[in-house]
Amino acid sequence: QVQLVESGGGLVQPGGSLRLSCAASGSAFGRYAMGWFRQAPGKEREFVIAIGGGGGSTIYADSVKGRFTISRDSAKKTVYLQVNSPKPDATGVYFCAARSSPFVTRSRLEYDYWGQGTQVTVSS
Repeated sequence: QVQLVESGGGLVQPGGSLRLSCAASGSAFGRYAMGWFRQAPGKEREFVIAIGGGGGSTIYADSVKGRFTISRDSAKKTVYLQVNSPKPDATGVYFCAARSSPFVTRSRLEYDYWGQGTQVTVSS
């Protein structure tokens, strides 16, 4: 069983920056692919970015490529989402997710564990 706790959300201006953290429990963290998803009001939860077990590969949504980055710290069992130059449409609840496989995927159906989410609001 894996528990995920997100933190770091808040208000950020367009063109600003923000870092989200996701702390994980459990001993298998290094073997899990980790992803971030976001859900805007009235919309479905959508893929943002993911990193493979051991940090071997990274995939992005086209809308964030070049501006958002993901990293993981195995010693701290934490994955980070660096949000740079966000646009207003990046507003939403950001969820951290873990997959019981080291291979990344964009499909939210293939992630097994989810955090409660943290709100990010992009506004001037």
